[in-house]
Amino acid sequence: MKKRPPDDRVILSCFLFLLLLGVPVVFVLGASAVVTLVTTTDVPLAIVSQRVFAGLNSFTLMAIPFFVFAGIIMDAGGISKRIVDFSSALVGWITGSLLLVACVAATGLAAISGSGSADTAAISSIMQPQLRRRKYDVDFGAAVIACAGSLAQVIPPSLTMVIVAVIASLSVGALFLSGVVPGLLCIAVIMVSAYVHARRGGPQYRETEPFTPGRLWRTGYAALPAFGMPAVILGGILGGAFTPTEAAAVSAFYGLIVGMFVYRELKVSHLPQLILRAASLSAAVMLIIGTASIFAWLIANANVPTLLGNWIRNFSANPLVFLILVNVIFLIIGMFLETIAAILIVVPVLMPIALDYGVHPIHFALVIVLNCAIGTVTPPYGISLFVASSVANRTVVQVSRKLLMPLAAMIAILLATTFIPDLSLTLPRWAGLIQ
Repeated sequence: MKKRPPDDRVILSCFLFLLLLGVPVVFVLGASAVVTLVTTTDVPLAIVSQRVFAGLNSFTLMAIPFFVFAGIIMDAGGISKRIVDFSSALVGWITGSLLLVACVAATGLAAISGSGSADTAAISSIMQPQLRRRKYDVDFGAAVIACAGSLAQVIPPSLTMVIVAVIASLSVGALFLSGVVPGLLCIAVIMVSAYVHARRGGPQYRETEPFTPGRLWRTGYAALPAFGMPAVILGGILGGAFTPTEAAAVSAFYGLIVGMFVYRELKVSHLPQLILRAASLSAAVMLIIGTASIFAWLIANANVPTLLGNWIRNFSANPLVFLILVNVIFLIIGMFLETIAAILIVVPVLMPIALDYGVHPIHFALVIVLNCAIGTVTPPYGISLFVASSVANRTVVQVSRKLLMPLAAMIAILLATTFIPDLSLTLPRWAGLIQ
């Protein structure tokens, strides 16, 4: 007897209903899948456990707990503080210095942790007390920190990129390199928006401390071991010394050595708590990946990719129109859905369509990653926005009111990356990772 395919209407109805009820995304994905299987198919429920295991059975995904652990060590081992000190010496003499320091420090931390929320929390905890003491606009400061911190998803190494690469069967190294130029451009335009805001502000934004080469040298020397971590990660991957998963493990070990024996702020007694925290965060990510895998499998079996692809092709044969539609879809999804869940649900559907349009898979993946970064700072559920607001002791609504300038800057680079593929493809081509 022929098995019935899953009904896409039931999948969508269950998903939206549970999401509107406020059910956590991980349970929304799993429950929607089970209800659809029971009510519309003859497939045994054993397929749920099989697909969840298949979704997690990836060597590359093992990089996630190591990168999470490296990010936690970064904060506990004094690495974050050294990077902020160096950033202050570099741009602390410019108008709006604290905002610019936050942006530069976020760039340095992004090249270490790979987690937007971790970067945002680390920068906020260091910079917010200074913003208050200098009487800066705390809400605008939180908005800038949230936007700058979210770019850890774009600047390598990035947990989001690892997941996208696994789902779409892409080179992790090529995707890492594709994010360098757009990520740095995003940081640059966010800094410009912060500078414009500071120029319009009061005297509290005027910096009286002069630039001193001696201070820059001292803080740069102190931060040198911290900046060695991204060099080890990217150099090892691009040089073929180790895989992304092995690079993540090396970065965690490197962070331990720096925190314990160079900066000496990390004690052996701290490790059990840090390991438990890393395990908890990693388990949450893996659980979402597992439940999203069965959901994505159901979507594929319901023929949704083909139906959506036919609709988009009938709408327009222009690949730029398709990319604009993708941006709109992801910007809306990012407002309501967690990043990893959005990737696992949407990427398997849209990637085949992108290939049919002739869009380079690395370019398309980078556009998705940029959208995901923006999604983490858009209300009401942006995680980086929530973290920055919480650390600043402000509500999400208060910070969202000051979000327009830095968010518009990020969207401008998203559009530039969408329309100019070479922004994301030049470095991977130079490295010989793509044609």
